[in-house]
Amino acid sequence: MTDIFERLKGMEGPLEQYRKKAEGYFMFPELEGEIGPRMKFHGREVITWSLNNYLGLANHPEVRKVDAEAAAKWGMAYPMGARMMSGQTKFHKELEERLAKFEKKEAAYLLNYGYQGMVSIIDSLCTRHDVIVYDSESHACIMDGIFLHKAKGGKSFVFPHNDMERANKMLRFATKQAEENNGGILLITEGVFGMAGDLGNLPEITELKKKYNFRLMIDDAHGFGTMGKTGAGTSEHFGLMDEVDIYFATFAKSMAGIGAFVASDKAIIDSLKYNMRSQIFAKSLPMPMVIGALKRLDILQNQPEIKENLWKIAKALQDGLAAEGFNIGNTQSPVTPVYFSGSVPEGTNIVIDLRENYNVFCSIVVYPVVPKDVLMLRLIPTASHTMKEVNETIEVFKKIKVDLEAGKYKGDEVKQMALQ
Repeated sequence: MTDIFERLKGMEGPLEQYRKKAEGYFMFPELEGEIGPRMKFHGREVITWSLNNYLGLANHPEVRKVDAEAAAKWGMAYPMGARMMSGQTKFHKELEERLAKFEKKEAAYLLNYGYQGMVSIIDSLCTRHDVIVYDSESHACIMDGIFLHKAKGGKSFVFPHNDMERANKMLRFATKQAEENNGGILLITEGVFGMAGDLGNLPEITELKKKYNFRLMIDDAHGFGTMGKTGAGTSEHFGLMDEVDIYFATFAKSMAGIGAFVASDKAIIDSLKYNMRSQIFAKSLPMPMVIGALKRLDILQNQPEIKENLWKIAKALQDGLAAEGFNIGNTQSPVTPVYFSGSVPEGTNIVIDLRENYNVFCSIVVYPVVPKDVLMLRLIPTASHTMKEVNETIEVFKKIKVDLEAGKYKGDEVKQMALQ
């Protein structure tokens, strides 16, 4: 028999293998100071391109004021208990009604967290007789929901990222499986894929509805607030709000808060309310988060210039990097990936140089999140950034490119550049 603790001590997961060398710097780094485009890292001011604070609401003065007032009035404990038992308030219902109207759905339901919310939505929607079809690059919360579905005996089919020919094929398989089991089909994709920044192919997916009988759910965590004319998300961007059956988004990105919501037909939301274990058996979203979310939604809807500035900054950053020959993939959103070929030590050397010698802080993404021999620097522009910071960063990347081509970062070990 094995002792669980002993096994864990000697085992390393895909990311844990980097723990000894990476923790505190590449993983679990400590950024200090007010949330914004310039913060402190290891005592040095850096331009920060690693926060999903798309609309800059984290430190918006109106938001900070409402957050403080709500915390003072209600405290963080109110309401106590789960929504079903003792955690319901008129403000929770008001936020749901406004979100439903914004997304042009009959109803919406607040969730205390996005990750567990998505897992629980999938669990509540699908029985073991149903079949799930999903994009291969779906977020981990979707994957965990599918793992739970499969544990119940359910079936799933995956198609390569945005590959509509294979999606068609998987729907054909799913249809046969569903007919045999007297079940239904749920297709899950994302609005904006958070790593690469490209969009789910909603136009072609919704066209497949003419051929197959399935319901469509999108995870639009990175699209809510950033995409579409009014910021209602990727389905609005494509003009397909009516074709998306279940819309899911979180408050952790554009809303700079905590929580999430799901919007759909009233009958579906009523069913989720009474079946989502992650909500039935967990505490209601605290009142300051709800009051704060109402204020954030006000700003999102009534100050469109904020989203316009986000896109101005994002376009300037992406156009500038592309003009210098950097590979930014196929991003169609503010998410800005910069791809390189190389080893993990090479990538870490680049990041150390950026942080220590050029005062630019962005995240590095390595295998298993991206394929082996691929490195990705992920930059997140926000409405709080200025053109000065964009231009400074592009100049830094130009210098990095020269050093990269000269082989400065190559080698099997982390050189630690100026890192002390």
